[in-house]
Amino acid sequence: MSLQPLRDKRASLTDAIALVGDDTIVALGGGLCARLPMAMVRELVRQGRRGLHVVGSAHSIDVDMLVAAGAVRRLEESYVGFEQDLGLAPAYRHAAEEGTIEVAESCCATILAQLRAAEMGLPFLPVRGVRGSGIAGLHPEYAEITCPFTGETLVAVPALRPDVALLHAPSGDRYGNLHLEQPYVLDERVAAASRTVIATVDELVSTDAVAASGVTIPGHLVAAVAEVPFGAHPASCYPRYAYDRSHLREYVSAARSGPAGLDKYLASYVDGDEESYRAAVGPGRLAALTTWSESTAAWQELFA
Repeated sequence: MSLQPLRDKRASLTDAIALVGDDTIVALGGGLCARLPMAMVRELVRQGRRGLHVVGSAHSIDVDMLVAAGAVRRLEESYVGFEQDLGLAPAYRHAAEEGTIEVAESCCATILAQLRAAEMGLPFLPVRGVRGSGIAGLHPEYAEITCPFTGETLVAVPALRPDVALLHAPSGDRYGNLHLEQPYVLDERVAAASRTVIATVDELVSTDAVAASGVTIPGHLVAAVAEVPFGAHPASCYPRYAYDRSHLREYVSAARSGPAGLDKYLASYVDGDEESYRAAVGPGRLAALTTWSESTAAWQELFA
């Protein structure tokens, strides 16, 4: 944990992501297709980051896009895919099969224990979950220990201290206080364990408004905050907007078609800036995603 002094932490997305260097350990907030830091992922691609060691719980288009763009060297995740009905992550799967990235598959509970160890200032914590699996073989840094109280053999996993955590929140203030809606996934833990936390928010609001909603991530952990409307799109950021199933399908189709398809997708949506991204998606489509809670028919129509 690095304590950030009380100050105005507002930054442009470009300047915020300039804090992320090549060859660093980057933790991604959110999970699956919910509250992913997609605006920051797209900006990492625009700025041409390379050699990233990416860690997270279970992710989808964020990880796949970074892999497709050649930004990732090593990946520690429990799952990468489009869990609803779009299948596995194409670019990630291809890179894993070809050996162009280091795959260090883990499990959610193990990554959580590693983050907790860093948060508490401990060198390691013991876990049971990876015993009997092949996961330990992917992690030579793990070790077996004997519990001094029960004699049970446990796996000691080292503290995981990301260089940077990228988090998206529906709202926050200029001082970096963030409000998240549950589920928090690992966002609280990566915020406390990481050396630097960078956040995007759909809306910057007053400190009183964040306090009224509930401060999930306190500002003393956050180094920079950028206001980026629909910053999680095409993932969801409930209760503000649902995930964009049709856009996710478009991305998956492009990724499956190979480099030409991916290049076309990136040219259409990622090259430029977030304003041009929202324009390419379409203001009408983005507005429709905010209507998911109006009725059962509304959300069914979105996901049809």
